[in-house]
Amino acid sequence: MSTIRLTAAQALVRYLGAQLNEDGENLIAGVWAIFGHGNVAGLGEALEQTGDALPTWRGHNEQGMAHAAIAYAKACNRKRLMAVTSSIGPGATNMVTAAALAHANRLPVLLLPGDVFANRLPDPVLQQIEYFQDGTISANDCFRPVSRYFDRIARPEQILSALPRAMSILVDPADCGPVTLALCQDVQTEAYDYPEAFFRPRTWSMRRQRPDPRELARAAAALRTARAPLIVAGGGVHYSEACETLTAFAERHRIPVAETQAGKSALPWSHPCNLGGVGVCGSEAANAIARNADLILAVGTRLQDFTTGSWSLFGNPEVKLVTINAAPYDAVKGNAIAVVGDARAILEELGAALGEHAFVLPDDALKSDWDSTVEAATRAPGNDAVPSDAQVIGAVQRTVGRNGIVVCAAGGLPGELHKLWRSARQGDYHLEYGYSCMGYEIAGGLGVKMAHPDAEVIVVVGDGSYMMMNSELATSVMLGLKIIVVVLDNRGFGCIDRLQRAAGGSSFNNLLDTARHQTPSAIRFAAHAASMGALATHVEDIAEFESAMVRARSADRSSVIVIDTDPAISTEAGGHWWDVAIPEVSDRAEVVSARRNYESARKKRR
Repeated sequence: MSTIRLTAAQALVRYLGAQLNEDGENLIAGVWAIFGHGNVAGLGEALEQTGDALPTWRGHNEQGMAHAAIAYAKACNRKRLMAVTSSIGPGATNMVTAAALAHANRLPVLLLPGDVFANRLPDPVLQQIEYFQDGTISANDCFRPVSRYFDRIARPEQILSALPRAMSILVDPADCGPVTLALCQDVQTEAYDYPEAFFRPRTWSMRRQRPDPRELARAAAALRTARAPLIVAGGGVHYSEACETLTAFAERHRIPVAETQAGKSALPWSHPCNLGGVGVCGSEAANAIARNADLILAVGTRLQDFTTGSWSLFGNPEVKLVTINAAPYDAVKGNAIAVVGDARAILEELGAALGEHAFVLPDDALKSDWDSTVEAATRAPGNDAVPSDAQVIGAVQRTVGRNGIVVCAAGGLPGELHKLWRSARQGDYHLEYGYSCMGYEIAGGLGVKMAHPDAEVIVVVGDGSYMMMNSELATSVMLGLKIIVVVLDNRGFGCIDRLQRAAGGSSFNNLLDTARHQTPSAIRFAAHAASMGALATHVEDIAEFESAMVRARSADRSSVIVIDTDPAISTEAGGHWWDVAIPEVSDRAEVVSARRNYESARKKRR
């Protein structure tokens, strides 16, 4: 057997560069890196030597780099992904939040944190967390519950088994998620005679599992006996590349479609079968059908509480739930009739089983009435009033262009976007709402831009999320990857303030003007963004905003547009109840009243 002597880090890098996807592209598009003593001498040397064969990018925050990598994988429909490396210690634990985000969203990312010395001779090393009861534990064990696969590389030959296992998880449609390989820093630099065959190019394909005939037959039988079905399209529709198949299925069998946050843009908004978003921040059209449907066909969704209205949305007492999902764990939720496998393959076979069986689409008035509601909510204000989030969204929509991709993650904006954004094409709506992680937005926009360099990437973010993490704006400038960031400044956490008051509480510690501060907040977001190299402006109204958007689209680098918005206003139309627990005992009459309403609403759960 022919061998080659390499350090463990050199072997890891060479292996990653040889992995291909089914389109012949490098499966690992590159590595994000912030170096420290736990990875600079080992993995850093290996990455420098490999050059453009496995490009390395430097970010400004480990969590932000991981968010960019995750967004890249999502924007590529999981067909390509990135690795992220950090030093031991805070650099590593900074990535734990991102790992949780990837886990919740079923998205692949390869995390390569530095770790302690395997030989333990210099223990305790700088930044080492010592667990007093177990000498095998390090801070990197925090990754275990938020990784789909975890391994600690304590000998150089261990990567011979660890790397193929890691890759198999990263490309698996059911088990897909974050993989963590904790790299002991001394082992990174140790050499081993690796088999040359280990580094031969290998092609990985996303498995398309056909359905079990018995599961398919049960689902087809349930559909044939239904009178008023509804399809709920989730993110799995995109990852399976099943958008066209779903569209043809809905058209042929005349079944309305509602979309989750991850599923939105599976059908264009104008398609007659598309009733819009579903659930807590769904359209009135979709939720009206969901409340009365006698069968829900959930395709590629993990049935998050925002989709199901905390399991109170599907109100027909005779309703049946049929799920199509690559992951058995997700397919059996809600005591469903489960069909496990690839969404595209199953929809094809289910369509064949149904033949020409068709239903009656809902009255066109439902969809047209909701479209009128959207028009009214997003129309520019007619006077000097501070605009709502919805009105800013309308201005973005009017100026974004057909090649735009909107990016968002947390706060009140995802709810408004789910209701109001009109997706014209597949993939033009990129929301991270599985983990709803504040701070994902700008880093995520950077990752989307890397996946789609010719698209106009529009990051829509509140001032609260902007303050959580904005440093990758400087990275976008540094890398010449232009994004447009729209900052809606409602002076705090407006979404949670509204929720606080809806739960009977008083406004407390959410808005900057009601928080306990010695000095009133006066953050100049445009000046801050400009200091990182972006073109930046603060606009006074929607007309100025639209002009600024036109300038930003023609600019050659990242732009930030800041506009003040009203924290008290959200779109009341549409939506559904969401289970947010209310205190059983309180001195506030408003809380007592809210608890009574809460107990009544809980009785409607399926």
